[in-house]
Amino acid sequence: MKRPNYLKTGDKIAIVASAKKIEDGQINGALKQIESWGLEVVLGSSIHRSDRQFAGTDEERIADLQKALDNPEIKAVIFARGGYGTARIIDQVDWNQFKKNPKWLCGFSDLTVLHSHVNRNLGIETLHSSMPIFFAEGAANKGSESLKKALFGQLEGLVWESHSLNRPGHTEAIIVGGNLAVLHSISGSNSEPEYSGKILFLEDLTEYLYHLDRTMMFMKRAGHLENLSGLVVGQFTEMMDNPIPFGKTVEEIILEAVSDYDYPVAFNAPIGHVENNQAVYSGRIGALIVSDEGARLDY
Repeated sequence: MKRPNYLKTGDKIAIVASAKKIEDGQINGALKQIESWGLEVVLGSSIHRSDRQFAGTDEERIADLQKALDNPEIKAVIFARGGYGTARIIDQVDWNQFKKNPKWLCGFSDLTVLHSHVNRNLGIETLHSSMPIFFAEGAANKGSESLKKALFGQLEGLVWESHSLNRPGHTEAIIVGGNLAVLHSISGSNSEPEYSGKILFLEDLTEYLYHLDRTMMFMKRAGHLENLSGLVVGQFTEMMDNPIPFGKTVEEIILEAVSDYDYPVAFNAPIGHVENNQAVYSGRIGALIVSDEGARLDY
């Protein structure tokens, strides 16, 4: 995988919205925080646009992202928020200039399609990370601090506490993954990750438990889980159940889906729709170490 250059003080970064729209002034605090890192912020026109739930029409969002990708002065593109919409425009993006001049692409959730597409088709690392909407008021949190460290090349990895359902082990492989619902939605497309031999990380938000079970069964039946090198399970936030309970927790559902395989599994990683959303270098070789003392993902 090719690695974009890390940032330095004075670099320009662009903030664009490829999915859900941003309300007026909604991320002003986050912009000030990013500027406090010593970076010059260039706002894309999509930040001020609206078309139904989107940050402008598909054509407007494509043009805004394309402008940021093609500008050699822009050293990173941070996506303002997720929601839904990136998959609608991913196939219209011209990656020629980006391939010649790679830059960090930063975000998560709906941006899972972009990370997977760039990792697989261009062989370039991206940054699965917090976004301005998650530190919109301008107060630093663990997620924004992790994004900053990752951009400046100061991120050493993730360390988190043990979980009773963890499966111990040690493996090294390329890291892929992101939002489980998005991964499911891009299956069969040219943006789908190559799962075999990889460390897969997962997170999700506001899904019914039976939806999660259905998706994990799809992942298993499609062969996506069989030849993994390791599995990191992040935060599954605000999950829902029916009046007749499904009868298993998130962790139990996922562990059952991978019960036929013997690679290491680590639950409760600080990745997902929480303030403590730690950055992950998607597409990079990492080492997953799971023991009774806890888990870590090193680069």
